[in-house]
Amino acid sequence: MYALMEFKGKQYKAEKGALLKVDRIDAELGTAIDIDSVLLVSGSSVSVGAPYVKGAKVSAVVENHAKDKKIIVFKYKSKKDYRRKQGHRQQYSFIRIQDIVGA
Repeated sequence: MYALMEFKGKQYKAEKGALLKVDRIDAELGTAIDIDSVLLVSGSSVSVGAPYVKGAKVSAVVENHAKDKKIIVFKYKSKKDYRRKQGHRQQYSFIRIQDIVGA
């Protein structure tokens, strides 16, 4: 059984026991979260929402917070003595899917 869900503006495929890397959540480690914006639930039958499946939800637990590799943004204009260097590290949270409740 799996579900397609929308979380923080992005779509993810959630299966029971799967570990998902999502944008940073302001929650403590071990906190349970419920996601109600489920687009599709597939099991013995398929339920497709318009846009969301009513009564469906995905339960997950926050396992870890981490940062991605650093990305260097370097802008310059030749012969004009213009140089700007900036770095960025995206922050992520890892959530473990506990249960998928279909409609």
